[in-house]
Amino acid sequence: MKIPQKKTDVDPLQETASEGNERADYSANTRYALSVPADCAGQRLDQILARLRPQHSRNRLQNWIREGRVTVGGALVSEPKHKLWGGEAIVLSEVPDERGQSSSPEAIGLNIVYEDETLIVLDKQAGLVVHPGNGNWTGTLLNALLHHDPALDKIPRAGIVHRLDKDTSGLMVVARTLEAQTDLVRQLQARTVKRYYQALVRGSVERGGTVDAPISRHPTQRTKMAVVKTGKPARTHYRIVERFADCTLVECALETGRTHQIRVHMTSIGHPLVGDPVYGGGTSRIPAGPEFHRQALHARRLGLVHPASGKPMLWKSNMPEDMAELIDTARLLAFEARTAEEEDDDWDDELEDGPEIIYAYGDGGHDDEDECEQ
Repeated sequence: MKIPQKKTDVDPLQETASEGNERADYSANTRYALSVPADCAGQRLDQILARLRPQHSRNRLQNWIREGRVTVGGALVSEPKHKLWGGEAIVLSEVPDERGQSSSPEAIGLNIVYEDETLIVLDKQAGLVVHPGNGNWTGTLLNALLHHDPALDKIPRAGIVHRLDKDTSGLMVVARTLEAQTDLVRQLQARTVKRYYQALVRGSVERGGTVDAPISRHPTQRTKMAVVKTGKPARTHYRIVERFADCTLVECALETGRTHQIRVHMTSIGHPLVGDPVYGGGTSRIPAGPEFHRQALHARRLGLVHPASGKPMLWKSNMPEDMAELIDTARLLAFEARTAEEEDDDWDDELEDGPEIIYAYGDGGHDDEDECEQ
């Protein structure tokens, strides 16, 4: 069925509010006059804008279309799928990212492992919130990035293209240009960004495998995520790195990047992360493992194609001190458990011809000899 064209013959930049139809005034925003190339005939409006303004993601452009920031031939078009036939005049009203604009630089230390004019790769410490929100409006990674490079205030979300949970440590990539940010978002969508995590999970994992289960907001506990049939597709591959007495070190590779994906997926197969305060409840039958103050999760490796050079790149991160100590503790507990088991074994089995058996009876007197003869 053909989708009706959604447009009106008014300039959205000058439209005044009317009853039941109030639009924002975009007149203060930067406007771009564009012409649809002839070879774009038959393509969708969002596709054409993505070609003409490649520094923006398709999702961002679609949102701007729906918000009434685009006119075609002087008429407002609010449907991203609207098709054009070449030669049309487009006016696009661009706006900076309000959340990034409202943030201020803060002198927060960053562990930068790689930096050039296109990218910043950093090793995020546990406890650092990535983006302002939900009561964490200051002291975030975004604030730190704006202090490190003030030019990032011109990039939505200060160039951040993916997130780590507050208490997850490890590697992240930040874009320093709009073009690089858009390219990296597309790489994430195409799954060419490789992200590998190491996690210490509760219980003994028998073998590696894949969790392919959709994730969405928990139906009753809105601060949590959960495996939900109607959720977004999510896939996590995992393999065993090392087994301990009551926990297992695994490496997880993400195909998708859903919120709390590893934590939710590992819990769904009966192995929540050691120290996870959100997803570890209700699993008392599973050994708790060593005590830890956060979820034991670290983004260990990051691979991507450099947006400017096109070369594949890979970074590795050492385990943070607190998690390295946790694994050493797990290893020590496993050694002590094995030692205790070995002490309980029949030590006679270790002697090739069996032990020499010596019978001693009393003090060697006459009565003892009689007892031996009987």
